[in-house]
Amino acid sequence: MGHDNFLGKTALITGSGRGIGREIALHFGSLGANIAVNYFRNREPAEETADEINKMGVKAEIIKANVGDMDDLEHLVSETDRVFGGLDFLISNAGSGYNRPIMEQRPKGWDWTMDINAKAYLFLAQKAVPLMEKKGGGWIVSISSPGSIRVLPEYAVVGASKAAIESLTRYLAVELAPRNIVVNAVSPGIVATDALQHFNTMQDEDLLEEIAELTPAGRIVTPGDVAQIVAFLCSPAAKMIRGQTIIADGGFTLPISGIRRPS
Repeated sequence: MGHDNFLGKTALITGSGRGIGREIALHFGSLGANIAVNYFRNREPAEETADEINKMGVKAEIIKANVGDMDDLEHLVSETDRVFGGLDFLISNAGSGYNRPIMEQRPKGWDWTMDINAKAYLFLAQKAVPLMEKKGGGWIVSISSPGSIRVLPEYAVVGASKAAIESLTRYLAVELAPRNIVVNAVSPGIVATDALQHFNTMQDEDLLEEIAELTPAGRIVTPGDVAQIVAFLCSPAAKMIRGQTIIADGGFTLPISGIRRPS
């Protein structure tokens, strides 16, 4: 994929200090884009990410914002506009959530999860549109999860928020198409990042090895895999893909679990 589509353009990636967001930021930077690096709690990793991007000869700016807070969201977009004078790529990656069984869910956990995942995506996209229109159009990609359609342990509310993200992706794709804005989502499988620690059961290496064995592609999805798919969706080659959620899990969710081939 050529650099041409990214050179000198601007990408805002929410939650880009760590994990998948960081990898997307570094990848877009390597393709020649300037990057707005967003974080909420941990400044140091965001600074490290920005430093790495600056070393690539492109510009990176750190913007602190809780995407679940509407005032912070306004600040995030206006600051991006002030520093970069518009926006080409919006990657809605920041995610959070209360992982617990249905019977232990609380309204506060629902509100927090929905605000940071689904509400942020809708209103961030809405606020980003004028910045993209200045550039003649743009690309929006959100990060979902297989939990939107499959059942993962203690994932009900996060799963519901991801289902909302996928639905919003379809609506945004249709309503923003006349403004020359392409909208899609990527749903990675289990990715080896810090966020895995949310699943207490998944801290041990054995489980990661087991997941790799159960993945037809033979290994777990990496943040780098996700970054390349996001970049593809932001390229002219993907112009006719609209409102889709691309599942990138190495085939992990395809087989019916529990049915093993004879060894």
